[in-house]
Amino acid sequence: MSSQSAPAAGGNPPHGLAYNLAGIAVLVLMLAVGAAYLIDELGRLARAPVPALTDGDPVTQTISGRELAIPAAWFRFGEQIRTGFTDQIDLRVMLTATDGTALPVDVTLLPRSRARTSASLLDGVYLHQFSQETLSGVVGLVGKPMRAQNGYAGESVWYDALSPNPFVAKCLKIEEKEGPGKCLRTVHLPSGIAAIYSFDATVLQSWRQFDAGMEQWLTRMGAY
Repeated sequence: MSSQSAPAAGGNPPHGLAYNLAGIAVLVLMLAVGAAYLIDELGRLARAPVPALTDGDPVTQTISGRELAIPAAWFRFGEQIRTGFTDQIDLRVMLTATDGTALPVDVTLLPRSRARTSASLLDGVYLHQFSQETLSGVVGLVGKPMRAQNGYAGESVWYDALSPNPFVAKCLKIEEKEGPGKCLRTVHLPSGIAAIYSFDATVLQSWRQFDAGMEQWLTRMGAY
């Protein structure tokens, strides 16, 4: 008579059950490691110093033939903190809002030839894509949604209609649960460098202070 026993009816063989349990254990371990990395990254961001105009420890970089002295605390990405020539610099600075709060603005510096200004795009591109609706909510700026059928769903343009060199920003609406919308504004600086600003839509309320506020940071590093 054979001494081997058959698996229980309707169940998996013991080795199959062990394999499944091992797979679950690996998955749980991966999730735990991922959570640990996420917590560490959030903690690192929380510990990151807030950029200030008084920061020292300058890093010398040259872009578009212009030598800049940028405090290390202003760089968004650690791998960019090195001296020498470059064709792109990514920074984070702070704008003082009308109520006195400090709002973060991400700044990307590029050669002038690589970026069209928002003001030129207003006349050359945006005006031809506006829908009939006009948005409200930012005093002094006209808000126009873009036509969704042309690939601009959820996007809008806010601009100062009274200025010959207007403040212009294009914004993308984000689901409310994910936070405020994001806006982009591109300008050409007197130095010949282009600056692309990325910021939360809440910053639009302080649009009258925006360019003067950014000029302080740009002048401090020698980019203006």
